[in-house]
Amino acid sequence: MTKVKVCAFSISLDGYGAGPDQTLDNPLGIRGEELHTWFFPTRRFQQMYGKSEGTSGVDNDFAERSFDNLGAWIMGRNMFGPIRGNWPSEDWKGWWGENPPYHVPVFVLTHHTRKPLVMEGGTTFYFITDGIESAMEKAKKAANGKDIRIGGGVSTIRQYLQAGLIDEMHLAVSPVVLGKGENLFAGIDLPKLGFNDIKTTYGSGATHVILTKKK
Repeated sequence: MTKVKVCAFSISLDGYGAGPDQTLDNPLGIRGEELHTWFFPTRRFQQMYGKSEGTSGVDNDFAERSFDNLGAWIMGRNMFGPIRGNWPSEDWKGWWGENPPYHVPVFVLTHHTRKPLVMEGGTTFYFITDGIESAMEKAKKAANGKDIRIGGGVSTIRQYLQAGLIDEMHLAVSPVVLGKGENLFAGIDLPKLGFNDIKTTYGSGATHVILTKKK
């Protein structure tokens, strides 16, 4: 049965999932990269960029697990790139080069029409202009029984949380305090949404927290 989940999503100790002022030079916002220092050294991350080395252990185990049984992704336009408003051209193809690490259909939430973008390795980006429910419907069809990963950014996860459409979240809590940026849970009542099953595992670079809805 298809699960809708958030995987390996890094947040700071004060709840921020991205820094402020995303630009081409700061794709995760100012200081946003500090949230992901647990992930960068892992074998999984290194292999994504063609390298054979990398760390093993708890952090790598969670990084590997975040790609298990995925049939589709959903992400916000800000995760796809720094361009705002109408697409000036179709030259921008994401942050990841010609072979993005997804290898499944990816549904990008946007207000501006763009034709599907076919990349190497099985990734096709579909640009969805009619809302989160439409993206979910299309992702479920594409996933064909496998899981759907809500990739971010913060605004996208918040929308799916508030709509009650997320079943499970893996948060990597990094030992960083940002002070400002995009706060993941501000104004959201997680127990009311059903997230009462919590498991915690300590890695070398982050604390991994799994929040699951009780059946």
